[in-house]
Amino acid sequence: MQTVHDTPRYLRRMPSPIGRIEIVSNGEAIVSLTIERDGTLPDDELPERPDAILDRAVVQLEEYFSGHRHDFDLPVSLAGTAFQLAVWEQLVALDWGEVISYGELGQATGRASAGRAVGGAVGANPVPIIVPCHRVLGADGRITGYSGGEGIPTKSWLLAHEGIAHTVSAGERRADAATLFDDASSAA
Repeated sequence: MQTVHDTPRYLRRMPSPIGRIEIVSNGEAIVSLTIERDGTLPDDELPERPDAILDRAVVQLEEYFSGHRHDFDLPVSLAGTAFQLAVWEQLVALDWGEVISYGELGQATGRASAGRAVGGAVGANPVPIIVPCHRVLGADGRITGYSGGEGIPTKSWLLAHEGIAHTVSAGERRADAATLFDDASSAA
């Protein structure tokens, strides 16, 4: 099944320690950020078409990955349901190194018993890293999933980069993050 989507108005790619990143702007704000999965990005076939917002985003992401930036100062335009927007608003409020559980996120959005819905909203975040969905963990500090990049190893790398203690169940581990991203970090 092929997903049909609009051709990005502005597009930029960059290397990172977790794989290549593709950032899309509508000319006024960032509308998506994708971390490559299995060596591909959604718009690999398209040429880059940078704008000033994407240039700022690349600089700030490079600073983040080098450990010199702890928050982002970029315009972001998020499209989703009212509930998704409420969840993403809570994520944006998280500081570097701060985590929240799915249950706490549900309580903060007025839906304390909506664990699956919270997880779905977190997973649908169109601008990971900048809207830090990687900072959401299970109540016991365990990574329960991640939809960006290579999944759990990508989330584990981001959490370790921010000094956030977490655990990964052996049954959920696709690969060790340090091994998976060793080659990518030398390319960044």
